[in-house]
Amino acid sequence: MSSLWTETVSIPRREKLSGDMKTEAVVIGGGMAGILTARLLTESGIRTVVLEAAAIGGGQTKNTTAKITSQHGMIYAKLAEQFGMEAAGQYASANEKAIKEYRRLVEKYDIHCHFTESSAYLYSTGETSGKALWQEAKTAQELGISAEFTEKTELPFPVEGAVCFHGQAHFHPLEFLKGAAEGLSIYENSPVLSVEGRKVRTAEGTVTAEHVVFAAHYPFINVPGYYFMRMYQERSYVVALESAFLPHGMYYGVDVDGLSFRSADGLLLLGGESHRTGENREGGRYKKLMERARAIWPDCRERFRWSAQDCMTLDGVPYIGQFSAKTPNWYVATGFQKWGMSTSMAAAMIIRDGIVGKENPCGEVFSPERFTPAASAKNFISGGLHSVRDLSRQIFALPRAAFEDLPAGHGGVVEYKGEKYGVYKEESGRAHVVSTRCPHMGCQLEWNPDEKSWDCPCHGSRFDYTGKLIDNPAQEGIK
Repeated sequence: MSSLWTETVSIPRREKLSGDMKTEAVVIGGGMAGILTARLLTESGIRTVVLEAAAIGGGQTKNTTAKITSQHGMIYAKLAEQFGMEAAGQYASANEKAIKEYRRLVEKYDIHCHFTESSAYLYSTGETSGKALWQEAKTAQELGISAEFTEKTELPFPVEGAVCFHGQAHFHPLEFLKGAAEGLSIYENSPVLSVEGRKVRTAEGTVTAEHVVFAAHYPFINVPGYYFMRMYQERSYVVALESAFLPHGMYYGVDVDGLSFRSADGLLLLGGESHRTGENREGGRYKKLMERARAIWPDCRERFRWSAQDCMTLDGVPYIGQFSAKTPNWYVATGFQKWGMSTSMAAAMIIRDGIVGKENPCGEVFSPERFTPAASAKNFISGGLHSVRDLSRQIFALPRAAFEDLPAGHGGVVEYKGEKYGVYKEESGRAHVVSTRCPHMGCQLEWNPDEKSWDCPCHGSRFDYTGKLIDNPAQEGIK
């Protein structure tokens, strides 16, 4: 299923890495975070190479809703309470600066990417009280963001209240990436197999660099860093609609079943139906989105549909900076929650400053070395229980059906000749049989009928129905 972005732009392909080379910095990952980091490092005079496993922009960047905003859900009042106003101010400032930095790059490199200034709104239809939204607006104002509480929006239904963030923006992410990548040293189809000190190895070559940046969504190295213990992944879904309203602003619902709205290319992008990766056995997410859309706009039609995957941290703040205390020349950018566009730029600015030896005034709050037990405890316990359950399921859980009973057009964990397998049957009846064991850390994979994929509920790796790797942290497909 292709997004609106992939259907409306073509990015020139690059050659794969062949042979050995040396440089000052190597960036692993050619999505928005990786390309922005390489661009800012190059501007600073640092010779930089980008290694991309497939094609640049072909991972999470192509599936964003492409909002460039410091409005990140109900975060500022929470940050102020749990981290203090100084740390909350660093978070706010980093993302406000990110918006300005996008504008600078668009103008400097004359990038035609439909960059449009727009207000961003948080809204609630009743589950989140107007008082909570008012407090979020007040805290954002105190942190220097131009925000205000309002009860009036352009949405076609009443709201309990909303917070309007002024001076935000949206764009076409792949058009921007295409322009930002021009002139950079990029190697595609060059998945990184290992990193040892300053040497990064691919199947057909190596890059030795003074600085190594992990910007490939989810770090594939487990130790040091232990990011697999500090993050989980969520999926969310988008439909692009004709004959629906086209808002001037961008909207994010903060209720449990809240929806996201923005317009692009004459279409309404309607998002929602989030769930933890690996927990969508029943499917029907796109169907639910369309049912909700047609309840408001009976004549609307679907043009595109796609889904996104987001790394969620324990305390709600991304991990940006030094990879671990044991690896002073490694850097990481991950855990962007659902706000990958502004956070990618914030990460690029923080990592650039670290490499050139400049202290970033916003870097402390994002440090991967931070210790936040009060903010992290609940999610740490919940994540641990999920991992224990899903690791043990591979060993102890029984298959859910016999191979013969699985209908055509469906997938699931089944029994065949006394063994447990993952099976997807095409409408023709042809079966694709794979192992249910995730090659990352051995969790039992679960079938996602909306995407026809095998998803890992522990750490979010994903595979298509033939076993081909789609999303990391796994580095290989399933057998």
